[in-house]
Amino acid sequence: MSNNKSFFQKEITLSKGFPDKSKEEFYKEFSSLLVSGIDIQRTLTILIEEQSKEKVVGILETMLEKLIKGSSLSKAMSESKHFSAYEFQSVKIGEETGRLQNILAHLSEYYSNKVKLRRQLISVFTYPVFVILITIGVLYFMLNSVVPMFEDVFDQFGQELPYLTQKIILVSKYFSTFLLYFLILLTSVIGFGYYQRKEVWFRNLTSKTILKIPVIGGLMKKIYLARTCQSLSLLLSSKTPLVSALTLVEEMIGFYPIESSFNLIKKEIIHGESFHTGLAKFPIYDKRMVSLTKIAEETNQLDQTFARLSAQYQEDVEFRTKLIGTIIEPLIIVIIGLVVGVIMVAMYLPMFNLSNVIK
Repeated sequence: MSNNKSFFQKEITLSKGFPDKSKEEFYKEFSSLLVSGIDIQRTLTILIEEQSKEKVVGILETMLEKLIKGSSLSKAMSESKHFSAYEFQSVKIGEETGRLQNILAHLSEYYSNKVKLRRQLISVFTYPVFVILITIGVLYFMLNSVVPMFEDVFDQFGQELPYLTQKIILVSKYFSTFLLYFLILLTSVIGFGYYQRKEVWFRNLTSKTILKIPVIGGLMKKIYLARTCQSLSLLLSSKTPLVSALTLVEEMIGFYPIESSFNLIKKEIIHGESFHTGLAKFPIYDKRMVSLTKIAEETNQLDQTFARLSAQYQEDVEFRTKLIGTIIEPLIIVIIGLVVGVIMVAMYLPMFNLSNVIK
């Protein structure tokens, strides 16, 4: 089982030298050229000529050299170290079954969905992150410049300040220290998470924590279920045995609840249990998926069922990302307004009593 993937944006590729977008185009063009009747070596030569990224060109040229020496495409991909077991094993199945064009087309679709989803998530969360950073900057300016200015004015009158004003002034005095401690803590947590990211206990804890986050947890669950169903559909449609398909998905999915469940489900299938019975034992799989899997096993249509489930989960993910974006933007504006409003009210409260002092 592969444990070396980051959580939120897990790359199926084992190196940054061959990014997801490039793989999407690579598989799409490869499939199209093969359908046109061009042989694999000539196809790879054409793809190398079309590439603009030097790292990708180097990877493909190395693969071409291995093909010329008699290696198969799947073996060349495996030896390049830039493709996951899921990819080169899928290609190997395509070579053995004569369905290589279909396999490559499915891999292109997989990466297309992955790239599309990443762009959706980036578009949803970029605005909130940007606004939060601006808010921190505004708070820093107000608490370190505006509030001290008001404090000097209040000191000249020697009047007892309202409770809220006292607390805001207190926060102002120690805000830089609080901010420094927060940054140190945040850096420590990120560093600890980075070095522990391969540990089973850490991956289990972080995945369970994220799944419990309102809205976000449901979105992450749908994302990985969509990827799982799409991968199973691809492999099973290529006549891959179910246990082998589960092993490949387990290696590439990068989400601990699914990885660990597949590891146990495989053992139960080997001992005669049905697939849907194993799925039902884990809360990560919803009842609808379990029910449809049961029917698919009875009718021998697992690949078609998982293809439909993948499409449905993808639609649900798109809807949820749009919904989150619609909710987050006004919510952040309201929170920022409240924070700034509290500070300003706290500063102006003493002003209402100044007239009595002046008299």
